[in-house]
Amino acid sequence: MKRERYDGYRSFQYLEAGVDYRPFELAKEVGRVPSRRVEVSAADEARVQRLLETNIVVSLHDHATVAPANVAEMTEYRRQGREWTGYEGLSVSRLDCVFDALMGGTATITSRAGWKWDDVVYDLGMRMSDIAHSKMVMQAGSVEDINAAKAGGRIALVPCLETATPIENELDRLDVLYGLGVRSVGIAYSEGNALGSGLREERDAGLTEFGRLAVRRMNRLGIAIDISHAGDQTSLDTIERSERPVFVTHAGARSLWNTKRMKPDKILRACAERGGVVGISAAAHTTLTEKHPLHSLESVMEHFEYVARLVGIDHVAFGPDTFFGDHVGLHRFFAAQFSLGASRGDRTIQEVEYVDGIENPGESFPNITRWLVRHGYTDEDIGKVISGNVLGALAAIWPS
Repeated sequence: MKRERYDGYRSFQYLEAGVDYRPFELAKEVGRVPSRRVEVSAADEARVQRLLETNIVVSLHDHATVAPANVAEMTEYRRQGREWTGYEGLSVSRLDCVFDALMGGTATITSRAGWKWDDVVYDLGMRMSDIAHSKMVMQAGSVEDINAAKAGGRIALVPCLETATPIENELDRLDVLYGLGVRSVGIAYSEGNALGSGLREERDAGLTEFGRLAVRRMNRLGIAIDISHAGDQTSLDTIERSERPVFVTHAGARSLWNTKRMKPDKILRACAERGGVVGISAAAHTTLTEKHPLHSLESVMEHFEYVARLVGIDHVAFGPDTFFGDHVGLHRFFAAQFSLGASRGDRTIQEVEYVDGIENPGESFPNITRWLVRHGYTDEDIGKVISGNVLGALAAIWPS
């Protein structure tokens, strides 16, 4: 079913009795920068559109929200507990399902450090109340929901948290998160927590005993486990302990760019060997390569091809990890506030103003698909990496 382009803002959170309560000027959702479109022939473009229409297009990790136009206002914007969903941008994204990291787990209503339980629950409730009033986007918690969204011309939004830090040492909070609709949770972010070590930690002691219990509980509940920001040993322990496939929802290959934020081959292989999927990220200044030191779609796709050769095309997908707004500015903001810089290592980075070709959720998958068509990938393999691999893993992770 064809989805009409969304025209104008209709966010329930900010509109009441015809009054717009937005306290901040928001960034433009699409067309903010002259990011290039991958050039293909007319015949290939027709093929691209057919592939996007016939497959259930899934982003394994994104932030489908609109940032403030002034990135310096992000802390105060987040403190409101009301993030603006990018409906207009989503309407042209060709996405059928997005694993939305919500506030990234960094809800900062009561604390600038983020990760507080009450803040996360409040932000989750606010965001899902907005989604519940949308005719275009629907909350999804099962493969059946995703299929139904595609059939009905809607977008399935899967609520996710990038870290389990907010559960502290209370295992039952995982059940609460599941009851609130969360279907994917990260083990740790940069800082370590009660489950294990994050990327910032100098020494990674691996999954804790509580972490093992949490992995078991998430397996039983049907919450996908994400190790994107977990330390290396913690990641390996999680894969080994999990009874179900594990996701690396948004990362790349350390062999191409030697920083902690990228995953070494042994983790990529271990994830795939247990049925997991690796989502290739495009977060600003992360998936770089020696061949493509300026971050763009080309450097992202070099990581994709490396991982596909390493673990097989059946275990790779895309988790671009983008926003609507100043992608690079936002990443600088979060790197300073949440210790992301410490996880990137000492590599010298040639900074860009925006990630050309894959700057926001509105352009990511059309351009990814064009790139794959242009580089000779078959319809079958393209279908796998834009949807099939993730849906196959979810069938083994989520209860039917």
